Amino acid sequence: MPTTPTNDQFIHDTEAVLGSVGPRLRDARQTRRMTLSEVAERTGISISTLSRLESGQRRPNLDLLLPLAHVYQVALDDLIGAPPTGDPRVHVKPIRNNGTTFVPLTRGGAPVEAFKMVLPPQRIAPKPSLRRHGGYEWLYVLTGAIDLTLGIGTATTRVRAGEAAEFDTRTPHALTSADQDKAAEVLALFSPSGTHLHVRQC
Repeated sequence: MPTTPTNDQFIHDTEAVLGSVGPRLRDARQTRRMTLSEVAERTGISISTLSRLESGQRRPNLDLLLPLAHVYQVALDDLIGAPPTGDPRVHVKPIRNNGTTFVPLTRGGAPVEAFKMVLPPQRIAPKPSLRRHGGYEWLYVLTGAIDLTLGIGTATTRVRAGEAAEFDTRTPHALTSADQDKAAEVLALFSPSGTHLHVRQC
């Protein structure tokens, strides 16, 4: 027969979970290549508090963990190391940034993160701007077509439904729907640095 956990065992298990939060916070921040100063600016949590949380000198609480989970785009359960529920589904929460909708298809912190991107029609899309960052990017067009610009002053490449593209994201690049009136849907794989740039909310 299963035994009922004692109070001492519960306290021990709780302390073990809380003790693992610091390294998880540090890993989440470093995976996204963010500094303590950047995290402090986006969460309102002081650098000293963030440092003490990561080193285990400060006991975490929801007031601190919730904004950090939001900034890192990580489920709270992943930050505290909650036991798995047996449900393999990813609970998606769409993110909108500069007119594009990103739907996460992997859990936060994965070595490569997958997203479904919905690029708005050209007539309502913001003016595209070239971006560059470390990492690599893979694209597969699900519906519609996109115009992919690689490099400054170069022509765009049209990538249609069923076609794929890959490129070094250190090259300046921009993506737009190729249609004036229809959105395009794209499956995208990002390195962590690419995720941080494209998906972070402004």
